[in-house]
Amino acid sequence: MQHPAVPELAHTTTRPVHWLATATAVYGVIALTSVLHPGSATAAQPEVRTKAAPVTAAPPDPAKVHFPLDCGPTKVLVVKRATGDLDGDGRPETVAVVHCDAGMGTPPDSVYVLTRAADSGEPRVVATLVGPKERLTVTAIAVRDASVTATTLGYSSSDVPSCCPDVKASTEWQWRGGAFVRSAPSEARTV
Repeated sequence: MQHPAVPELAHTTTRPVHWLATATAVYGVIALTSVLHPGSATAAQPEVRTKAAPVTAAPPDPAKVHFPLDCGPTKVLVVKRATGDLDGDGRPETVAVVHCDAGMGTPPDSVYVLTRAADSGEPRVVATLVGPKERLTVTAIAVRDASVTATTLGYSSSDVPSCCPDVKASTEWQWRGGAFVRSAPSEARTV
């Protein structure tokens, strides 16, 4: 049986030019893949929750508060301050000692607790620890262990002149049950 004559196909015979073309094409693909490669992997890492550090907020600034103190034509002076977390919410409160700017004499001090409003963050008065009618002068104020302590000078009677307080006492306030509870003055003594 004879096979019909089929002309020899050019692509079935390998020549050096074919090997050169194939090598150039493979080299071109390799070179192109080194330039056009996918971006680096950005797989999302699983979220690791750890106990968050307490948020450190700035304590309320007494200079930005309107105190409930009637000073008439004179201004209110903030004479002492102390800060600390008094109610255990992780945000500091400020305890401010203020009085009217009297030109003479000894104006009585008032002690107020300031916090930041939850909605606006603005400082506001939330408690009065000492009012002006108590006729006290606060010589020291501190916040320690969620308590406010104050050393005060006062008067044994209404007959004692305002210039000359004759009783020294130490008082403490603690936040309990939604209010500041005042301890009895300890070691009140005549000055």
